[in-house]
Amino acid sequence: MPRPSCSIRALVLVVISLVVAAPVLAAGAHGSAPVDPAALQALDCDRLDGTEASVALAGLPAPRIVLLHGSVPIVNMEPFARFLIGMGYPQDSLRDPADGSLTQSSFGDSAALAGALAWYYEHDGLRPMLIGHSQGGMLVMRTLHELAGAFATDVAVVDPATRKALPRTTIRDPYTGSERPVVGLSVSFSSAIATGKLARVLLGQWTMLEKLRRVPDSTAEFTGFAIAWDPIAGNGAEAEPYVATGGARVRNVLLPSRYSHIGAPITEHLPEQDATRAYVIAWRPDSDAPALPEGIDVRNLELAADLWYSVRHHWCSEGQRRLRAGAPAR
Repeated sequence: MPRPSCSIRALVLVVISLVVAAPVLAAGAHGSAPVDPAALQALDCDRLDGTEASVALAGLPAPRIVLLHGSVPIVNMEPFARFLIGMGYPQDSLRDPADGSLTQSSFGDSAALAGALAWYYEHDGLRPMLIGHSQGGMLVMRTLHELAGAFATDVAVVDPATRKALPRTTIRDPYTGSERPVVGLSVSFSSAIATGKLARVLLGQWTMLEKLRRVPDSTAEFTGFAIAWDPIAGNGAEAEPYVATGGARVRNVLLPSRYSHIGAPITEHLPEQDATRAYVIAWRPDSDAPALPEGIDVRNLELAADLWYSVRHHWCSEGQRRLRAGAPAR
């Protein structure tokens, strides 16, 4: 029997390789299932408890999240960023484009941060999120008031990659195409963790004393976390609540006194343990909290679960809004 020529053998090898590779190509470059935009739009963003967001939301555009650490960052916000990444949040939406860091200083300029948030919205079509710990929570509140026009009628747009102010105070709205000022924009979700008035007095941040617990309409939703008997924040058994000045949805959560003010962001271990990961995935703030798992590290579990519930919700709703406007799924 004659042997096949080289050209015939090459053709056979090509056919075989295509047959073998077809399932991989259909699944995408990283082996994941193809993105189904219709399925992503059908997700109920209010009913994601019990859902592995790292799978269910994997095709949705993810809003920028800015994490702000405290004034003395013995523990900064990087552990919390690692928690979010472990739960499936895209790290590209967490890293500072200027230096690649996962946490930012709370001694930054609130007007510059407001201008950068406007830049993100203009370029991504997604309203960002802000989460701050201790003094970082103060900068969250100050930035919300900047966006609400409490300190100036005009705020410059800032390029976050260069941290330079641009020669304009307006952006082109990615949905309407119209020009609009930075002042008046809103973020989708914001949160302050263990942020007290006592430190504002000690640090001379007088302009924020009256505004620290007043949440303007520059955020769609806000959650304020306080720790019972927190000496650094100046709390007793209760804490002064955050209140909305308009239509923002505001929640107040009192964490138990076993929480550490300094150590509250330590959460990167939670996605790695099956029991704590399941707890986070199942959490709903409108249901009775289940008992904490025993025999494993459950530090800051309720805080992380509550924040993940909100982050997951706004990832879903902002991502769906962007898809409806024609953005390609990731």
